[in-house]
Amino acid sequence: MAHIPEEIIIQSITRDGKRFRPSDWVDRICSSYATFGDDRKLRYSPYLKPEMIDGVRCLAVDMQLRNANPDGFEELIQFAEENNLNILNSEGESIDPPKAVTPETDA
Repeated sequence: MAHIPEEIIIQSITRDGKRFRPSDWVDRICSSYATFGDDRKLRYSPYLKPEMIDGVRCLAVDMQLRNANPDGFEELIQFAEENNLNILNSEGESIDPPKAVTPETDA
C-alpha cells in the first residue's frame, strides 16, 4: 500500500516549467476556503497554507482536508490537474494527484 503524505504542495509552476498565472491564485483559493468566525473575522482554513518555496509561490495542503471536506479537496486537485500544476510531497518529490476519500458502500 502506498504511503499517503501528511501534506502535499501545489506549485505555481506547470509540469512544462512555466509560471502559472494569475500569480495570486494561492490567495484566491485560500480565500475561497475561508469562513467567518463568531467574531465576524475571516478565518482561513487550517488545511491550506500559502508558502514560498525556493522563490516559487506554493499552496501547502494538509491531507486531513480529504476527510474534513472531500468535495473541496477534490475540487482543489481538479484545479491543479486542469492547470497542469506540479504536485509534490513534503520532501519535494513529484507525485500523482491523491484521490479523494469516497464513502464505502455496502454491497
